[in-house]
Amino acid sequence: MDWFFFVFAGLAAIWLAYLSFTETFKVGWWGVLFAIAFWVLLAYLVLPRLHRILTTIYVPEYFIGRARTSDGLLGDPVNLALLGDADQIHHVMRAAAWTRADPVTLASSWRIVTSTLTRRSYDEAPVSPLFLFGRQQDFAYQQEVDGNPAQRHHVRFWKCPDGWLLPGGTRVEWLAAGTFDTAVGLSLFTLQITHRIDADTDVERDHIVRTVTGADPRVALTVLKDFSTGYHARNGGGDSIRTDGDLPIIDVRAVDSPRTVTT
Repeated sequence: MDWFFFVFAGLAAIWLAYLSFTETFKVGWWGVLFAIAFWVLLAYLVLPRLHRILTTIYVPEYFIGRARTSDGLLGDPVNLALLGDADQIHHVMRAAAWTRADPVTLASSWRIVTSTLTRRSYDEAPVSPLFLFGRQQDFAYQQEVDGNPAQRHHVRFWKCPDGWLLPGGTRVEWLAAGTFDTAVGLSLFTLQITHRIDADTDVERDHIVRTVTGADPRVALTVLKDFSTGYHARNGGGDSIRTDGDLPIIDVRAVDSPRTVTT
């Protein structure tokens, strides 16, 4: 019954979008409003629901080195791993001049829209949710470029489940996905307004590693060479991505976070 109503709602959303589109040609200048309504229905209701139906069938639930969007599409590559607790990660990221992103709320969403349009700085601008282990990121950090919220370095972090091992048996405590936003545009798959990312995700991965290891000499680094096959693909917004498949593991366990410092 649940699947029946899930699919029925998807078909109903398609029919509603079709009616909005056909009515556009019958109401003169009011057709502009109908056209906007059609785009909203298509981008934020119809296409996301179709993707959720289809990806439930063909996208695997197990770890394949990719995050997923809220619509179920394969998202950004998971290109970093970490050892340490959350306080140590926060401490190192702040020391490396990264700013923690605000959670996604109506207020923060409206602020990033107005900041992008007016090109005003918003260092704590939220990042869209991506999912790993069946849940969205625990937190995210970013670096704005030249005070322009449309361009930024950003990285999302997920805590690994207890006892979880990477394919091959390596234990890590956190996984992360870092990409660089180049501009604001429309998603190829859903037509929603979103940030577009730079295709060479290895450059962003290496930027994160360089800034974090350079911020504190106690941060250690190992690299799992060829952890995944190097590939070219697309993320959930339809942007091209490419990677060599290496997975750096950043170890911050030797760093004294504010919580662990003793006097």
